[in-house]
Amino acid sequence: MHLVHLTASSFFGGPERQMLGLGRHLPHGYASTYVTFHENGRSAPFAEQVRQHGFTSVILENDTPHLRAALRELTDLLQAQHASVLICHGYKSNLLGRLAARRVGVPVVSVSRGWTGENFKVRLYDRLDRFHLRYMDAVVAVSDGQAAKVLRTGLARDKLTIIRNAARLDAFRTPNPEFRDRLREMANAGPDDLVLLAAGRLSPEKGFHILVDAMAKLKAAGKLVRTVLFGDGVQRTLLERQVEEAGLSDHFKLVGFHQDLDNYLPWADMMTLPSFTEGLPNVALEASAAGVPVVATAVGGTPEVVRDGLNGFLVPPGDIALLAERIGDLCDDGRLRQKLGDAGERLMRDEFSFAGQADAYRRLFDRLLNRSSIPALVEAA
Repeated sequence: MHLVHLTASSFFGGPERQMLGLGRHLPHGYASTYVTFHENGRSAPFAEQVRQHGFTSVILENDTPHLRAALRELTDLLQAQHASVLICHGYKSNLLGRLAARRVGVPVVSVSRGWTGENFKVRLYDRLDRFHLRYMDAVVAVSDGQAAKVLRTGLARDKLTIIRNAARLDAFRTPNPEFRDRLREMANAGPDDLVLLAAGRLSPEKGFHILVDAMAKLKAAGKLVRTVLFGDGVQRTLLERQVEEAGLSDHFKLVGFHQDLDNYLPWADMMTLPSFTEGLPNVALEASAAGVPVVATAVGGTPEVVRDGLNGFLVPPGDIALLAERIGDLCDDGRLRQKLGDAGERLMRDEFSFAGQADAYRRLFDRLLNRSSIPALVEAA
């Protein structure tokens, strides 16, 4: 069976790791090709990672605004590749992928990871994406929370499958101590300071402005914790100003986007995710796989990954006081941090493996191609 993944990826992040992880864990007899839009050259890092993992990577020559040419090119590619199933990731992939798959006569699947609505332009794209989902042969939601949102688009329930994101269980087993020293240097951390890590797109829906206020409370309470925020985005200047005005310049560091975040994550004492909306956050999966306790907001699929009191704590979105309190609880109790971190590793092994994810996708592909009598029900992995 030949699977073709279509994405508009402009970097190598969580969704891209999920795509490659699936390709690596599918059984013998499955081949995967990864196709990206050109994105003015920004898709090159993902294409390179694809090749390094031993898969075929294709960058389309045509892109926005030449969508008709891109559609023709994609249609020709699906025919040349003898594609069995097309898997689309993102609104542009859904739009052109559905049309190309129909021309070639192969099933088309959309993977719905969530909608951010961070500005007017993105909200328009999100609306376009929701409209097109109902015309797919199948839609994969990455969490129960995202599934509920997908059903509200008018998608027929028998087209929906829940297949959760997976954690890379082996990625953090032998962390490099060199990155412990780098992380503490980034954080401006003293010998007794703890390091809190946060990571994500610097946009309003990620809630990092709430985190700044929470850390100001902890500083006022005398907690020895320093924050390192990885990521970039439209809010960076605003957040830097907020940090300075809160008197946190020595305590809260914005270090930009780092391709090697994996190397730093295991050395954090705790991790936080203060979002207002999520699909199923990869960074929470990675933190738990690395044995790092997580304090996160109870939005979208996050409660499926972060179990309150088991591998971290959940707080309501926007609740500055409780976010600060739960981070403070972890600051005060090293044994609690260890307990939650250990439980997170076990949870990822038991419920969020790539092997389980691949098996769920295999059953979906078999159903689409009428290879079995598996009923069209919502499945979980």
